[in-house]
Amino acid sequence: MGTDHNISVSADALAHSQRVCSFLKLQIQQNGEWIPFSEWMHHALYAPGLGYYAAGNTKLAQSNLSDQTIIGDFVTAPQLTPLFGETIANQVAEILKQCGSVNVLEFGAGTGALANDVLTRLQTLGINARYSILEISADLKARQQDKLKHWGEQVSWLNSTPSDFVGCVLANEVLDAMPAEVFAWMIDANNATSSAARAVQRGVIAVESAAACAVTSKNYGDHFDWQDRSATGMLLKAIEDRCPPMPGYQSEINLQAEAWVREMGVWLKKGAAILIDYGFPQAEYYHPQRNRGTLMCHIHHRAHDDVFLAPGLQDITTHVDFTAIADAALAGSLEVFGYTSQARFLLNAGLTDLMMDRQKDPSYDTKTRVGMNAAVQKLISEAEMGELFKVMVIGREIDPPLLGFSRGDRRGQL
Repeated sequence: MGTDHNISVSADALAHSQRVCSFLKLQIQQNGEWIPFSEWMHHALYAPGLGYYAAGNTKLAQSNLSDQTIIGDFVTAPQLTPLFGETIANQVAEILKQCGSVNVLEFGAGTGALANDVLTRLQTLGINARYSILEISADLKARQQDKLKHWGEQVSWLNSTPSDFVGCVLANEVLDAMPAEVFAWMIDANNATSSAARAVQRGVIAVESAAACAVTSKNYGDHFDWQDRSATGMLLKAIEDRCPPMPGYQSEINLQAEAWVREMGVWLKKGAAILIDYGFPQAEYYHPQRNRGTLMCHIHHRAHDDVFLAPGLQDITTHVDFTAIADAALAGSLEVFGYTSQARFLLNAGLTDLMMDRQKDPSYDTKTRVGMNAAVQKLISEAEMGELFKVMVIGREIDPPLLGFSRGDRRGQL
């Protein structure tokens, strides 16, 4: 995918990106002039006061599908329509009832839209939930607190993962933003007679050319470049286990996301986690035709694959290897209760019934109904979010089958 380097950003934004670049270059210098891409991605997204999620950028659009405003960089499912969160709440309710709890814990709650809609639906179902949020972005936390203030003490914010938890965990588009390792299979240039490929870890170096010393609207993607080193240790083993040697092939492995899921097995004592993200099972993730991997960036509602463009001003993500996530859950002594497409999960969990109830609401005018229908279509269409996004539920001491996987469970494809 090509990159549009003519994306317009303000002078203040360019100055911020310059500060981020300076910080990233310092990290590279202190690490011997090279850092793994996962570390570079971590700093670009989460460096205190500088990273994309740690500074005051407007990341998530503040309007729904019926509004043509495109403030921010991307739109998530909860922002499209309340029906998404209300449908998710049907599954949350089943999990809470099974584990005898009213506790919900959401990681990375965005604008707070999902929390609000889940709480609203749970209240309708007779559940007064205690809703906790763990949010690392200060500006998103402020937006959440404003949106959810009418819930009072039912909603609280945590600074760290609980030591023990009974209830339902929500993670919508969380795994994709965890820093990933980038690897490639390369022909060994030192042995021209060999056709064997070797696995390399892709890292980042700073570019010290005069043109890159000042960020401008023409060159704010010219500060950094790739440099490869031989893959070793856990990364090498993971590459060799998951991806056959294919010279010139590049992809990602998210060891941090896998560690996060394994660690959940320590503190999730009873209940389940609903993981919603875009991705594939392993056989599709490392398909020969997907030879450039899944790295993707979003800025001003434009998607591209130039990760070095405007550090600090754009989101950086990778798709999720759901086979690896399932393996990590099992390694953490958790069960995988279901895996399916977002469309199938939402339809199983009652989206259609909720939508029909809304259609009967006399306060809904034609424009509102059209907007709702368009949003639902985006959520479930195979050409939109319906197939690319998947839902996996992991946990312990829950009796399957769960509502969202009553039909079309794809665990056999993992």
